[in-house]
Amino acid sequence: MISTDHVRLMAAYNAEMNRRLYAAADRLRDDQRRENRGAFFGSIHATLNHLVWGDSVWMGRFAGWDAPKVGIPASVSLHDDWDALKAVRAETDARIEAWAATVELAWLSGTLSWYSAAMQRDVTRPTWVLVTHFFNHQTHHRGQAHALITAFGEKTGDTDIPFILPFD
Repeated sequence: MISTDHVRLMAAYNAEMNRRLYAAADRLRDDQRRENRGAFFGSIHATLNHLVWGDSVWMGRFAGWDAPKVGIPASVSLHDDWDALKAVRAETDARIEAWAATVELAWLSGTLSWYSAAMQRDVTRPTWVLVTHFFNHQTHHRGQAHALITAFGEKTGDTDIPFILPFD
């Protein structure tokens, strides 16, 4: 079982790492961000699109956000314009942090049911497991984007939680 502090920590980490990742990607040319480099979703731009899509899908389940009207295959092209994708990412992260500030232990201790289009069936799981997956999904695909960005010679700076977040 995770705590509400863990949810807030991971939301802050997610937002900070996205700022760092997008800053590094912003220093690349648009054709570099869109180049298919053989990653799971092909390119940096496609991977980052999928991440915004995934965050919106899960936040639709957790907090009633409007979910994207497209499935996983189309998630890679949700926002074609780089500046629009950056703006949506920043807004999404701010909303995730605001949501995290309201999460209560009783909610984490419950279960969540939804229809999974990927599995084509109704699913019920412990909420804390789904929140853990939500943050793990971000880290997983951000790691893919990080590898693609660093392969072009750009740097994001430190990525370790104890060294990039303030602990006062």
